[in-house]
Amino acid sequence: MTEPDRPTNPDPADTPGLEPGGGVPPGETPPIASSMSESSGRSPAPRERQTPTALVVTIGLGVLVALLFLAFAFTRLDL
Repeated sequence: MTEPDRPTNPDPADTPGLEPGGGVPPGETPPIASSMSESSGRSPAPRERQTPTALVVTIGLGVLVALLFLAFAFTRLDL
C-alpha cells in the first residue's frame, strides 16, 4: 500500500539508487517495485479440452470416414 503523503511516482532526482537518466544499477531493485510478484492465490479453472461443437464435428468426421470405407469395400467386392 502507498502512504498518503508519499507520491506514487516519486521524482527521480529525489530517489536514491538511480543512475543518470533514471536507470538502476545491476542487482538493485527499482524504486516502488516488488522483488517478488504477487499471486492472487487461485489460478483460473482450466478450460475444457474440447467444446461440444468440436466433439460433434470429430464424431461426424469419423462416421463419414467409416461410411466411405464401407462404400469403397462394397464396390471392390461387387456385392
